[in-house]
Amino acid sequence: MPREVEPSVNEKAFVLRALEENTRLDGRDFEDFRPLSLSFGEEYGSADVKLGKTRVIAKASAEVTKPFPDRPFDGIFNIATELSPMASPAFEVGRPTEQEVILSRILEKAVRRSQALDTESLCIIAGQKCWNLRVDVHVVDYDGGLTDAACIAVVAALRHFRRPDVAVEGEKVTVFGLTERVPVPLSLLHHPICVTFSFFHGGNTVLIDATLQEEQVREGELIITLNRQGEVCQMAKLGGVPVDALTLLKCANATLGKVRDIDSLITRQLEADTRERNSSGQTVELSAENER
Repeated sequence: MPREVEPSVNEKAFVLRALEENTRLDGRDFEDFRPLSLSFGEEYGSADVKLGKTRVIAKASAEVTKPFPDRPFDGIFNIATELSPMASPAFEVGRPTEQEVILSRILEKAVRRSQALDTESLCIIAGQKCWNLRVDVHVVDYDGGLTDAACIAVVAALRHFRRPDVAVEGEKVTVFGLTERVPVPLSLLHHPICVTFSFFHGGNTVLIDATLQEEQVREGELIITLNRQGEVCQMAKLGGVPVDALTLLKCANATLGKVRDIDSLITRQLEADTRERNSSGQTVELSAENER
């Protein structure tokens, strides 16, 4: 089975010795993220996130389907992850690695189980028709911080996505194209963001947003997911190193500040994308179509 190239003994010792001297190889402070950039595609629901050298693309799509029998008033929402060999030699098509399984579970708990999306708003006709919303996460390049980048991409894609408008007459459902009616944004109740902490030297050294080289020598990790209001959406402790309550509290406080900064970045990029679409006349043209 393909594996990531392990760092040599000297490389491990060099990284750990640098951390003992409060130095990271890229010059960042222990609580700093790498440069984060976010862009949106021409289609609604396409988000491209770059966190340092890590790049993740999320694409949201929706289709009309039949709801589950036990939840007739809810739509369907799924998140699918794909880690291709193009991102790293450790990933292989059709054979999910442990990291891919963990990523899927974290995103599931952070976004879907935290009820960030109001699935009842996806219902069209109770028990008969609903929207099946799917977010595909594609990892294009991998250099650490995968969970954080993927979560940002999923939330950004959901906030950017617009589903087609529908009209219901009795049991007849009419789905309008994007050129016929202005598409409808999703009903999001909150915006969860993941922040990953890495532990070294028995838990005495704590880093935010570790690179791949730092991840390969860490002793444990903690993934905290909060929204802008400070509500805990999920918390996952991976690795054997113990974490005391005081360190956990410090990590949670640091997470809140990072979450608010990232949420503000997504909001600014969404506003910039809306202005760009308005300047091109696309939204104005659709509004005029609706008025007619």
